[in-house]
Amino acid sequence: MSLLKRIGRSPPVQKSLGFAAYHYLRLVRATNRFTVEPTEPHRWLDGLSPFIAGMWHGQHTMISFMRRPQDRIATIISRSADGNINTIALTRMGVRVIRASGARGRAVRDIRAKGGAEGLRAMIRALKDGESVAFSADVPKVSRRCDVGILTLARFSGRPIIPVAVVTSRHLRFDSWDKACFGLPFGRGAMVFGEPVLVPRDVEPEELERLRQRLENEMNRVHDRAYTLVGRLDRVVDPVAGSLALGPFA
Repeated sequence: MSLLKRIGRSPPVQKSLGFAAYHYLRLVRATNRFTVEPTEPHRWLDGLSPFIAGMWHGQHTMISFMRRPQDRIATIISRSADGNINTIALTRMGVRVIRASGARGRAVRDIRAKGGAEGLRAMIRALKDGESVAFSADVPKVSRRCDVGILTLARFSGRPIIPVAVVTSRHLRFDSWDKACFGLPFGRGAMVFGEPVLVPRDVEPEELERLRQRLENEMNRVHDRAYTLVGRLDRVVDPVAGSLALGPFA
């Protein structure tokens, strides 16, 4: 392990970085003019609470901007070194962090599977206790492809999935698998809530796939809509290569 990595994994360093991230997130939240769609969504959301906030990977920090002081929200973060920093920042933002793996892979077929099932059980307990859960919906390492893990959580908890997106007009775009954006201060922002998706407990495989596709489409819609509200393009298709052409700034 390199010296830089050893320093980065030092608890005092991670604590300092976590506090710095928290103060930076507060700056981004305070200095962007946010539009919310639909307008005045709180009564509607209160009627669906607790719910599963479905987000694309890489948005877990700015999703905390949607939280009102009275809201109880939990999210799941891996037990990695980077996860330690995110945990400190999000906890300070009022989000309870569950340290475990998400509901992925075998956990979809076997709820007793190690890893994913651990996180699945923790999130089900959170929902039963009245906490809404923010959960990234991507297939691992495949951006914008909805995994069935989030549907499994909805199926066993009986709670609706609400697609959500939070974006800012000024941001850095990372060249990572999840196309993550780092929000910048002093711009415009948008918070968009989509149509809820309910998953019956006794859902058949064909219906589960139909619901997965419906959720994926709705999550892409709210994400694109959020960028439209701030006057930016989320994804630019290269007409020659036919693939996503992503720059450092969107």
